[in-house]
Amino acid sequence: MKTKSSVLIAFLCFLFLFSCDKKRVFDEYKNVGNAWHKDSIVTFDLPQLDAKKKYNLFVNVRDNDDYPFSNLFLIVSLEQPNRQVKVDTLEYLMTNPDGTLLGEGFSDVKESKLFYKDGESFTQKGIYKIHIRHAVRQTGKVDGVERLKGISDIGFRIETKE
Repeated sequence: MKTKSSVLIAFLCFLFLFSCDKKRVFDEYKNVGNAWHKDSIVTFDLPQLDAKKKYNLFVNVRDNDDYPFSNLFLIVSLEQPNRQVKVDTLEYLMTNPDGTLLGEGFSDVKESKLFYKDGESFTQKGIYKIHIRHAVRQTGKVDGVERLKGISDIGFRIETKE
């Protein structure tokens, strides 16, 4: 009897958490291992979206205390069905001035929802893709950091714009 009630409570909690997220259209994460290699590109195939609506786009990052920098540079590419690609180089602040990580979370793992685009339309029919890679460099060095520690997962989120 106790097992059935535990399952029911867990299900209701799950239902409550996801029913409160009415803006969410797409939200997916991919693991990048113990260190995100500079040549590793994280790709997301986006779902078919309503061409009449506008959407807000976000990059989600899960990081931990092993992350050695105060900011994060990303190259994010939006590949359209006609193969045209819009490329953005983005910089995000990842720590407070005292070095503690920004983001949500109660442990040493934090989750940051990083704003990417506001009011984006998806008017072409077909599959859109998002490609994300890091572009972090140490101060004074030309080559990028080969293995970026402290980031475990990269995600992409789409929300309806109200």
